[in-house]
Amino acid sequence: MIAPLPDTTLLLQMLGMLLVIGAVAGVLAGLLGVGGGLVLVPSFFYAFRTLGYDGPQLMQICLATSLATMIVTSIRSVLSHHRRGTVDWAVLRGWAPGIALGAILGVVVAASLRSTTLQAIFGGLGVILGLYIGFGRADWRLGLTMPMGPLRGVLSAVIGFLSVLMGIGGAIFGVPLMGLYGVPIHRAVATAAGFGLTIAVPSVAGFLFVGIAPENRPPLTFGAVNLVAFGVIVAMTLITAPWGVRLAHAMDPRPLKRVFAVFITLVALNMLRKAVGW
Repeated sequence: MIAPLPDTTLLLQMLGMLLVIGAVAGVLAGLLGVGGGLVLVPSFFYAFRTLGYDGPQLMQICLATSLATMIVTSIRSVLSHHRRGTVDWAVLRGWAPGIALGAILGVVVAASLRSTTLQAIFGGLGVILGLYIGFGRADWRLGLTMPMGPLRGVLSAVIGFLSVLMGIGGAIFGVPLMGLYGVPIHRAVATAAGFGLTIAVPSVAGFLFVGIAPENRPPLTFGAVNLVAFGVIVAMTLITAPWGVRLAHAMDPRPLKRVFAVFITLVALNMLRKAVGW
């Protein structure tokens, strides 16, 4: 069900916050090559909370809306990489079923948890990812070829499951994993864009059937997906991501990655703090 139309002032406040969030997320994605979900989920959380929507299912709305934006951005990214011939379709086809299954399981679990529990999960995983972004090394290896058989099934399901619980696409987990098995970075980034689409489509379909109490839903929310945030964020990231790409070519983004890693770690720690009631 879609919530009743709000008053104009509230809607304008929400639009203003989302325009800023979308612009920043797009620039960071283009500049640093990081998934927008790491920025979008906490940004949605604080924006909706500021507007007074702090119910027990707020994190479900943030996760679902972030994943919905990934559908559009992942399609655009996959097509762009495909034109350059950098998508490893064999890896994508082999890993997609497990990733999709893990994503569906992630929706089932996320729908049954309270917002504070999802905050704690996001915070804990966010700290780990922040440390990896800041200090991970490109020469770390677990093997020379991508896993097959049962190990591939387990790892692919874990990627889908954890990505949904964080509201992110496949790049954050997929790119480092492929790097650990010797996949060149450009091919890993291109293929992980396909991971994101495999995560986002089934998970968003599931989140559309998650019931949220009317008084806890931001304006124009269908299931757990906020349509206003979805539309504004997609539009803004499509506009500002190329700006980030141009900045990346004009400067060295590596020091900025360290700054971003610190920022994400601090945001994740704040999520953990709020989850435990400090």
